[in-house]
Amino acid sequence: MLNYRLKSYYFILMFLTVSASLLGQRKPPKNIVTSANNKAGVFIDVNAAGYTPSTYTPEQLVKNILINGGSTCSVPNVSNVTVTPNQPATDNDRFWGYFHKGTTNFPFTDGIVLTTGYARQAGNVASSVSTAVTGAGQDDPDLLAAVPNPNPNDHYKDNVMLEFDFVPNSSQVKFNYIFASEEYTGSYPCQYSDAFALLIKPTAGGPYVNVAVLPGGAGPVSMTNIHPAISGVCPAINETYFAGYNSASNIVTNYEGRTIPLTATATVTPGVSYHFKMVLSDYRDTAFDSAVFIEGGSFDIGIQLVDGTGAVLPSTLNMCDNTPQTLVAQVSNVTGLTYQWYLNGVAINGATSGTYVATAPGVYQVQVQVPGNTCPASATVTIVGGTSPVVQNATLTACYATGNATFNLTQAEPYLTTTTGVTFKYYLNQADAVAGNNSNITTPTNFSSAGGQTIYVNVAKGFCSKVAQLQLVKAPQMTASIATPQKITCAVPQITLNAGASVYPSGATFNWVASGGGNIVSGATTSSPVVNKGGTYTLTITKVYQPGATCTATTSVTVAEDLVKPVVALTAPRYKICQGESVVLTATGALTYVWSGLSGNGNVKTVTPNTTTTYTVNGIAANGCQSATPATITIEVVPAIVSNVKGGYICQGDKITLDAGAGPNYTYLWNTGATTQTISVGTPGAYAVTINNGDVQKCLRYR
Repeated sequence: MLNYRLKSYYFILMFLTVSASLLGQRKPPKNIVTSANNKAGVFIDVNAAGYTPSTYTPEQLVKNILINGGSTCSVPNVSNVTVTPNQPATDNDRFWGYFHKGTTNFPFTDGIVLTTGYARQAGNVASSVSTAVTGAGQDDPDLLAAVPNPNPNDHYKDNVMLEFDFVPNSSQVKFNYIFASEEYTGSYPCQYSDAFALLIKPTAGGPYVNVAVLPGGAGPVSMTNIHPAISGVCPAINETYFAGYNSASNIVTNYEGRTIPLTATATVTPGVSYHFKMVLSDYRDTAFDSAVFIEGGSFDIGIQLVDGTGAVLPSTLNMCDNTPQTLVAQVSNVTGLTYQWYLNGVAINGATSGTYVATAPGVYQVQVQVPGNTCPASATVTIVGGTSPVVQNATLTACYATGNATFNLTQAEPYLTTTTGVTFKYYLNQADAVAGNNSNITTPTNFSSAGGQTIYVNVAKGFCSKVAQLQLVKAPQMTASIATPQKITCAVPQITLNAGASVYPSGATFNWVASGGGNIVSGATTSSPVVNKGGTYTLTITKVYQPGATCTATTSVTVAEDLVKPVVALTAPRYKICQGESVVLTATGALTYVWSGLSGNGNVKTVTPNTTTTYTVNGIAANGCQSATPATITIEVVPAIVSNVKGGYICQGDKITLDAGAGPNYTYLWNTGATTQTISVGTPGAYAVTINNGDVQKCLRYR
């Protein structure tokens, strides 16, 4: 809400008395009506139609709205309710009334409002709130005693009051309130000390005590005691309790600013009647109204329920697994107090002391009767039951790494509990886990640790939780190692690979995979598989940790293969021989030889065939492979040359015919140079002929 004030300008006028009168007036700020605030729901509702309490009398408001939220038990303890000036509920311009937050964000849902003007102008629609209260007094002595006048030349004006008598049944009464004012504009918080006091005293007599004071002895609730710094005029005072100025988007009320919610607390004696007096006042003039909003139900006259340590219990308490919960009725030690505890509205037999131990869910109420009081004090707590999840400790293993390993803590969850519908939070220390606070590990799927560490896991189902311990272990290092393998040959057609030097934990598994032409005959899941082909063999050793990671070590080996068959050759110096002759056969191209029909495995054989014979030999190479085809050689045995040539005698002058004989392919060479089968000679002497059949030659001599 935006406002402005006109500064007082002094003019020299002819009529000084009239001038002085004009000088005493301040023009009130005006609420700026905009599209943001000129519609329903922007302001709180005050004495608005549609709310039954808007028609209540002051007595009805005190009994049914202010005190403990309208408990009917409080009615007999309240009396002598008055407002000053005495404006009835039918007065549309009354200074008091009922407010409700409506659809705004005002801190209180509803309650009683007192103003130094018209209560209806506190909200509803945009409006100026600068009116005097008809019949209001000035300088109430009780207010002056509680909030001394900062300037004797000025006065507390528009004094409005709400008073009543009340008999408490506990040692403490309190209520919540907000102080608001139009004075929160310009420099006025430095000068105009509008104030509020809540005064209490025994009706039997005694001085008033102002309980509407700031915490820590910071003084009364007044304009000049609660405000921010006013530039160039005055410093901030108790600014902690100033909620701020209203703005166009947060108007809510027709006041320029307000305090935060404050609490007034009074220590009283149960069963003793007290007089309560609430006083609100303008200061220096009747312009620029102020207001106090008192929260409905905050004037708490009941007792408190605390636990066995004295800590105040909330209205709703959680109980897990029917764990016993101590309930203590905290009340002054008054002679003659009597107690009765109830569960779900039914009196608990024998539960008549100030302490009760609850062992089951339900609505628990204690009623404390104070002698001389017409109704008992009561307090209620609702215990909601729940069941904690079943948890067990677990060990989580991560694969070996140099330095820290990375753990996925969530992998352990199925091993920490079998309870469904739970949530997990992971902590570095047990105290945080038990408390379930927000210092949990934020990245549980990627947690770095050297191992040997304990993580504390809060396993929760609803509001019930238990803590399990998760031990982090870094797995030992695994190494896959394969010995250098033999070569696969014809002599060694299969070999056994040996990974016996590998390092691995108990329970690890082996798996071999062949590639590049390799073939595993057997043992693919052992440390020593049998293979029969050259190729690449990859070993993966796997260890699965539950819960935890799947760790592996991998290596490969190449098996060489030599299955080349030898090519054997067989040679001889001659391929034709005469019968009875020998010839040397020589085999080449292999390491050892297998001769067909011949003994021994050497590469040289001497043979003397009687007939033409074909010889066969197979070779075996160093790799044990036998030649694909044998080598062969045929030794032809040529028939003997037959000649019937004979010598003879001749007389001188005679001739004789020498005949060398005929045969296949025979050629002749006589020592005479003749090349015919026969020659005729007339000279005695020795004659020789060489017969050749193409393979063999034979020399014959004749006389």
